[in-house]
Amino acid sequence: MTAILTEGLTKNFGDLCAVEGLDLSVDKEIFGLLGPNGSGKTTTVLMLTTLLAQTKGSASICGHDTRLDPEKVRDCISYVPQDMAVDTNLTGRENMLIFAWLYGIPNPKDKVDELLAVMELSDRADDLAKTYSGGMRRRLELAEALVHEPEVIFLDEPTIGLDVAARRNIWTHIRKMTRKGMTIFMTTHYMDEADQYCDRVGIISRGKIAALGTPSTLKAHLMKDVITVTIEGDYAPVQLDGSMFVGQSDDSISFTVENGREALPLLADALKQSGNRVKAMSLREPSLDDVFLQSVGKQEEPKGFEEFKFHMMLHRRH
Repeated sequence: MTAILTEGLTKNFGDLCAVEGLDLSVDKEIFGLLGPNGSGKTTTVLMLTTLLAQTKGSASICGHDTRLDPEKVRDCISYVPQDMAVDTNLTGRENMLIFAWLYGIPNPKDKVDELLAVMELSDRADDLAKTYSGGMRRRLELAEALVHEPEVIFLDEPTIGLDVAARRNIWTHIRKMTRKGMTIFMTTHYMDEADQYCDRVGIISRGKIAALGTPSTLKAHLMKDVITVTIEGDYAPVQLDGSMFVGQSDDSISFTVENGREALPLLADALKQSGNRVKAMSLREPSLDDVFLQSVGKQEEPKGFEEFKFHMMLHRRH
């Protein structure tokens, strides 16, 4: 039985199609859903966790239809949102005991002690959560998510706002979950994390899946080498046989090429002839960032970004 299965999953908000015709099959793996702001990531997660009804199409979790059997779906999943899900005025142990009580866990104290130990929080279990670091609070949220031994866990930006060491620690625990046969469905903006830790990724753009596969396979679909060029001013497009424009980020533009060493001087000449002011050029192998840029293309900044809410969320993590 497939852990997560969607067929033609679609969500409309009036005239806006947030997610269109999503077909996914995810099972016993770490699956990363990547995409720019406003691409449909959160809407997809909300539909899969029964928090938002789809407009059309279907989705099932562990064989249970999200629309017809939402309670059965909730019994076999956990969802860790971006926003903090712990009560900072309670201790770590008290937070855990509340979740154990809500799920009707037998011998809740033993289960809580076990999970606190798994997340390396035993020595701080009786301290108020407000004294925890951002990484500790995130590990407490993961412990809460595991209290009823779910088959599927949804993680929305699990490491956002954390430092490098805390991010690595969180991923250590996430990988341990999959070794126990759990399915992890996550969203992230960190391409390096998706590249290193996800078994497969799906890149969503304007509500549609633009690329799907293992990070290594997606990178292999690009040409062998990547040339990154730093320019001054606006980019004037160029055409060069054997090369393909990938995308632009700030003052850097990227191209994939069949033979990087041969293409580098040819591309430099072509850029200059088109009037580009080249500051620097470098040659490297493709990364998931390149796949992402090629898949989503140029994106407009979504309107209505809640900057205050975003900064408050980051502050609460620390």
